[in-house]
Amino acid sequence: MKPQPPSRFTFLLLLALTALAGCDPKPPTPTPPAEQTHSDVQFDVTVPPETPVDAVLVLKGTDPGFSGPSGKGLELVFQGGTTFSVKTKLPKDTALTYSIQMTSPDAHVALDAAGVAVPARTVTVHENEEKVEFTVERWGPESGSTGPRTVFIVAVPDATPPDATIWLAGNQPELGEWNPSGVRLYKAVNSSYATALTFAPGTSLEFKATRGSWDYVEKSALGEDIDNRTYTTGDSFERVSVTVAMWGEPPTPVLTGHIEYLRDVPSTHAAQEKRDVIVWLPPDYRDNSDRHYPVLYMHDGQNLMDATTAFAGEWGVDETAQELVISGKVEPLIIVGVYNAGAKRAHEYTQVPDPKYPKVDGANGGKADAYGRFLIEELKPLIDEKYRTKKEAQYTGLAGSSLGGLVSLYLGLQNPGTFTRLGVLSPSVFWGEKDILSRVNALSAKPEQVRIWLDMGTEEASPDSPETVADAQALRDALVNKGWVLDNDLKYTEVQGGKHNEKAWAARFGEVLQYLYPAPSSAP
Repeated sequence: MKPQPPSRFTFLLLLALTALAGCDPKPPTPTPPAEQTHSDVQFDVTVPPETPVDAVLVLKGTDPGFSGPSGKGLELVFQGGTTFSVKTKLPKDTALTYSIQMTSPDAHVALDAAGVAVPARTVTVHENEEKVEFTVERWGPESGSTGPRTVFIVAVPDATPPDATIWLAGNQPELGEWNPSGVRLYKAVNSSYATALTFAPGTSLEFKATRGSWDYVEKSALGEDIDNRTYTTGDSFERVSVTVAMWGEPPTPVLTGHIEYLRDVPSTHAAQEKRDVIVWLPPDYRDNSDRHYPVLYMHDGQNLMDATTAFAGEWGVDETAQELVISGKVEPLIIVGVYNAGAKRAHEYTQVPDPKYPKVDGANGGKADAYGRFLIEELKPLIDEKYRTKKEAQYTGLAGSSLGGLVSLYLGLQNPGTFTRLGVLSPSVFWGEKDILSRVNALSAKPEQVRIWLDMGTEEASPDSPETVADAQALRDALVNKGWVLDNDLKYTEVQGGKHNEKAWAARFGEVLQYLYPAPSSAP
């Protein structure tokens, strides 16, 4: 008998049973993810503003997560501003110690505000992602740094070329003694420049920022000259922040009248520096070939007439003399500006050594007589030969400020047969235990015809330039006791608010000139 195919019902039932047989009415419970044993940690470090922008900073610690690819430390990446950052994996719930170090350009560690090395920090992370933030107060050696230290931080204008070199120029040897390329600053974080210097506590600083020359010295936001910045140092770590509003453009030499330069004037004395000399000739010099003129010799010649060589502003001697001669208030004269010897300036402008002033190498001072020989025996004959001068002492003067004022008085009293008109501005009477007072007091008689202008500003005194009104008064009284007569052959002036700088001396140079070289109609 032939078998019968299953019925439609049976077929469908078989299909259903087959489907049910392949189904699991209770799906398996999913396996939970494994607990993370490590956390992604980001370290954000705020560094001090003097940190070099190219500094290499690393984290070093007890866990391999601090080893970095080289195994020598986990290097941080500069993020801009004052922030360095790095990410790493660290085990959770484990106390880990680490420290931060600078490996380049100098090997430094983090110091606290007192200058003591910061001990290793501890971190314990718990979450899968965490952030650790901390601030470095300052950098220094592992042994610490607790002595005086002055850090200068200079913020420059946005328009400063990226390849510019920035300098500080100032009144101390560490600041270049007003060389425009005094101390070069390095590029620091936060688009600034910085340097660290050491001064004795209580040092009075005057300084400005430059781009390597007086052509590009810092100016006000309006492009005007600004006063020297000042700061008195303390006995610990300190920061001096400077913001430059704009850089001056190269000054156009504004030389008024007929000016000539004598370059590298030599001396036959091996120890005497050769130097440049700038000469201002009166307005009628070329047109009046038969006329001869009195002469005023002045020290610090680079600061007198030419803005491109002046280290802290020029006196404007040429403009002042031109105006006063043309207006008939001053006798036509020749002015000879003798450049100083740079770092040896104090050597030549002092009559005795004074080791109490090492900042200007006072121990090697006392070379004024040699400088005087150069002026009298070599430079004056050269000027008398080249120009139409009145050679006699009654027509010849000597003038300067600060140590230049001191040497003017000293050489004038020593050589009354050569110089009889002395401009003694802000003289450094203090030098050599006030040696100049002793010399005036020791005069056997007042030199005939010697006429003196003596002045002092009321705000000149500082630890490094202790010129005072009291000392100027003592010098005035000593001169009077030797026979000088006030307001006759001795003019004494106290300048209210007067400071110890070129701007102040420029402001009163016209009065000096009118007193020493009055027009013939007004001469005493």
